[in-house]
Amino acid sequence: MEVELTARQVKVPKALREQASAGMDHIARILGKTTSASIIFRVQRHLQIAELTVKARLQTIVATGKADTMESALREALAHAEHQALRYRDRNLARKRLPKEEKVLTAPPVARPKARASLQLEESGNGTGKSRANIAVHSFPAKAAVVAPHILSSAEAIALKPMTVEEAVKEAEFRDRDLLVFRNGGGDLYVLHRRRDGQMELVEVP
Repeated sequence: MEVELTARQVKVPKALREQASAGMDHIARILGKTTSASIIFRVQRHLQIAELTVKARLQTIVATGKADTMESALREALAHAEHQALRYRDRNLARKRLPKEEKVLTAPPVARPKARASLQLEESGNGTGKSRANIAVHSFPAKAAVVAPHILSSAEAIALKPMTVEEAVKEAEFRDRDLLVFRNGGGDLYVLHRRRDGQMELVEVP
C-alpha cells in the first residue's frame, strides 16, 4: 500500500516511518483492496497528534491518535483504524453469507390504489339493451376482540387510622400509591388519587 506521510512542524524519524508502514500493511491485509493511505503528524500545544486516513474500495477510514509522544499517538491511531477495518470486514462477510431468500423482501410490493373506483359497463348480447356493472368489493378486517381488564384486590390503598389531607398525601408518597382511601378526624371518607398530569386530586365520598 502506498502511504503518504506529512509532517507539520515536527520531524518524522526513520523508526516512526517503519512503524507507520508496518501498521498500514496490517490494515491493508484486513481490508484487501485499498487505494491509498495518508498519515499527518502535527503538534498541538503539548500533545503529539497522528491523523490517519485509509481509502478502500468502498470504505474510508479516519482515525486520530493523541499522546505525549509521536510513537504513542501513531499506535493509538493505528489501533482505532484496525478496529474500524475489522468491523467493516466482518460486516461484509456477514452480508455475503446471507442466503438469497433472506436478501429479498418476503412480502410482495403493495400495489398503488387507483384514484377512482372503476365501474365497467358491458352491453349484453341479447338485444335488450341492459347493462351489467362490475363493482369492486372491499373487505374490512374484523373488529379486534375486547380484552377484559384484569382486576386485582388490594388492601394497601386503605388507611386504617384517621389522618389529615397533608398526612394522606405523605402516606401515599410513602407507600408509592396513586390511590389512597382514608378518613379524617371527624369520620368523613375521602379518596385521594393521582391524575395523569401528576397532580393529586381529593374526592369527598358523600
